[in-house]
Amino acid sequence: MNEPADLELMLRRKDALHYSVELSFSHPDSETPVTPLGQQVVNMRLDPQDLLVHALDPTAYGQAITDCLFADPALRSAFANCRAAAQSQGLALRLRLAIAADAPELHALRWETLRDPQTGQSLALSEQLILTRTLGSADWQPVKLRAKAALRALVLIAAPDDLADYGLHPLNVSAEQQRALQSLGSIATTALAAPGQASLPTLISQLRSGYDLLYLVAHGVIVDGEPWIFLDDGQGRTARIAGAELAARLADLPLRPRLVLLASCASAGDGTTATLAALGPRLATTGIAAVIAMQGRFSLATNERFVPAFMQELQRDGRIDRALAAARQTIADQPDWWMPALFTRLRSGRIWYEPGFDTQDFAKWPTLVRSIERGKCTPILGPGLLDGLIGTTRELARRLAEQHHFPLAPNARDDLPQVAQYLAVQQDVDFLRDELEEVMRAQLHAIHAAPPDGALDQVIRSVGARQRAARDDEPHQILASLPLPIFLTANPDRLLADALAAAGKQPQVQSCPWNRHSEVQLLEQAPLTPPNPQTPLVYHLFGRLNDPETLVLTEDDYFRYLIGVTRNEELFPKVVGSALVNSALLFLGFRLEDWNFRVLFQSVMNVAGAELRRRHTHVAVQIDPQEDRVLDPRAAREYLKTYFGPASALQYQTNISIYWGSAEDFLRELATRVASDK
Repeated sequence: MNEPADLELMLRRKDALHYSVELSFSHPDSETPVTPLGQQVVNMRLDPQDLLVHALDPTAYGQAITDCLFADPALRSAFANCRAAAQSQGLALRLRLAIAADAPELHALRWETLRDPQTGQSLALSEQLILTRTLGSADWQPVKLRAKAALRALVLIAAPDDLADYGLHPLNVSAEQQRALQSLGSIATTALAAPGQASLPTLISQLRSGYDLLYLVAHGVIVDGEPWIFLDDGQGRTARIAGAELAARLADLPLRPRLVLLASCASAGDGTTATLAALGPRLATTGIAAVIAMQGRFSLATNERFVPAFMQELQRDGRIDRALAAARQTIADQPDWWMPALFTRLRSGRIWYEPGFDTQDFAKWPTLVRSIERGKCTPILGPGLLDGLIGTTRELARRLAEQHHFPLAPNARDDLPQVAQYLAVQQDVDFLRDELEEVMRAQLHAIHAAPPDGALDQVIRSVGARQRAARDDEPHQILASLPLPIFLTANPDRLLADALAAAGKQPQVQSCPWNRHSEVQLLEQAPLTPPNPQTPLVYHLFGRLNDPETLVLTEDDYFRYLIGVTRNEELFPKVVGSALVNSALLFLGFRLEDWNFRVLFQSVMNVAGAELRRRHTHVAVQIDPQEDRVLDPRAAREYLKTYFGPASALQYQTNISIYWGSAEDFLRELATRVASDK
């Protein structure tokens, strides 16, 4: 399915009754947005009080707000031109409503009742003109997408036995739970529905294990501008939880759900100027990537039809905005059809992806499997294999940047070499290493409850051993099972060597002598015996944790490393140089735009004998661009395919095909194919 074109409509406050309107149009195949209004200044006059007379009539309300928004002929014309441009390419048009921070009163309006200024049809019911609300967030945590097959959902149904004391109707827990499980279909789902389970502590405890979707069924109200939700106190009685508390607890999670669906009365607001304080928008502004919440008293009868339809559509392509529009169509005959509102910061609107090679990119699984069976394959491990252990390098960089007030551009805050360079210059290298170690320890404790003391290298090894024991598909364990003689790694840990030892092999471990310290250490290392599948070589390219002086961390380190290995190819053992030009290369766990991959790619591709690579299948593993990392994920995807695809063969005598998915996705599929070939 083609990605829709994107039209952002920004509203900014000018005075009490007037707002400026700005348009920005983006075609999915273009990296440059267009300003359809050019230099024209378009203003809108809107008095929210005038709309209240239509509060009980969604059709009249929608027409009134449409007349206000599209009163200027220039805006109507620009809107029509953008829609025509999308239609001419066979694309849907996503209308992204963005309200500036200086106009919070506009959040209270029922934008989902907007009508097409030309046809009069409801925009929120269309899959060809998709309406969403965009809310900014000060949160820097990346939005990581998960493979569709790995999605997990958590359902919480709060039905304490004293709801009547608050004037609230009881919930049919059994029916709600059955409906939720049926709606979620093949998605692995955990339900918290029994008396005492639907409490805030239990909810947070469950979410710590990592869920993609949270479906919360509960009563909610807004009192004096503050949203409240009625959960369980753990004993079957009501616990009134302030929206601010729930939002703060969710924001503090190391792994947050990507989508929260709030089937709660008035979870998006009550039509007053206090809407931004309502639960749905509050969750969105504190870091949840997408929130669907109700703008009023959404009836249970309508919810019974809406949720199954939404979940079914969501599983088609993972696009939340399109699925919501399709689900609204199933309740269009109900007076509260407009109440579900989507608040999101996702650019593509997706919450999952389908891992794999594009069919035109790669049809050589049999060739790759045969290369592995013959020992003619060299995996090169990147930091993505540690994401589940200590978080991504970008998360580490952001934590360091926040703690030490990193002063450079916001988009550099998640670049670990840049942040590391700043700390090394402002303080010193030892300070940088100590601070990075503390951040890694904090991540290990938050994600795996690892002890706060002990050598960091040993703590990581201990957590890694637990993961291998608990998971048959642990990445290092899969790699250790392959009959390969050489493994290269850009990671500083000993997880691969431990996994090889656990598999009954005798790994040899060495590091690249890129600086004088590592040159001295090289002289003290045991002589290397010819690697084979039983005594494989694990070669650390960027240093090891148990020898901090060998670590490549800062921008200067990467420059020195690249200069050193480019000028002196003998820095690599001969068996490593031979493997780089005479075997299939598997780049596992890299993000292709990051420093470590680019430096590594350049150094590897400049090894003498590169012409031999034409004989082998080469693969780079790369997850889809993160939603909040690049402006246009689809354009970034196409750029990377062009840069590292067939065109690169002319420059590097090789062809890197991109697998769109995580290293874990790739290794699971590889293990299955290797096993089936035996």
